[in-house]
Amino acid sequence: MKKIIKQGLIPIKMWLDDLEEGALKQTINLSNLPFAFKHIALMPDAHQGYGMPIGGVLATSGYVVPNAVGVDIGCGMCAVKTNIDLSLLSTEDIKKIMSKIRERIPVGFEHNKIPVEDKDMPGEFKPINLKIISEQWESAKRQIGSLGGGNHFIELQKDENNILWKAPLKSTCTPYPV
Repeated sequence: MKKIIKQGLIPIKMWLDDLEEGALKQTINLSNLPFAFKHIALMPDAHQGYGMPIGGVLATSGYVVPNAVGVDIGCGMCAVKTNIDLSLLSTEDIKKIMSKIRERIPVGFEHNKIPVEDKDMPGEFKPINLKIISEQWESAKRQIGSLGGGNHFIELQKDENNILWKAPLKSTCTPYPV
C-alpha cells in the first residue's frame, strides 16, 4: 500500500501514487456511504468510472451495490508470490522471462490460437443451441489466458525480501490481501 486517505467515514487505501481528480471524488463519496465497510481499496489501475472507480473495491455491510462490481469484473487483478529469489537471476534472465510472457500471452484484440476445452471453462454454464450464445462461448474459449486491452497489464515485481511476484494467467488465484 502506498497511501491512506482519511476524508470520509472510512479510510481509502491506495496502491498507486497518483489518482485523477474524478476518481478521487468518486472514492471519497463512496467512503461516506453509511453501509461502506472497513475501507475502500484502489488498485494500481484505478481510474474514474461511472460512480465507482474502475480498479476500486468497495465492501459493504448489509447491501449489494451492482455498480460497485463494475465493468472490469473478472479481469483477474491480483498478485501471486513465486518461490523465485531475484538475487539468483541476471538482468538477462529477467529480459528472457518478459520476452516469453510477451510471446505467449495475447494482448488487446488478439486471442489464443488454440481454444481451451469446454471442461476447462469456468463456471457451470454449458452452451445451448442458440447461435449467438454458442458463438460467444467459442470466442471466450480463446480468450482465457489472454491479457485484453485498455488498462490491463502484466508486470513482475519484487517484495522486500527480493522474491518475485507475478500476475497469474487464470482468474482463479490467491489474491494479495488488501
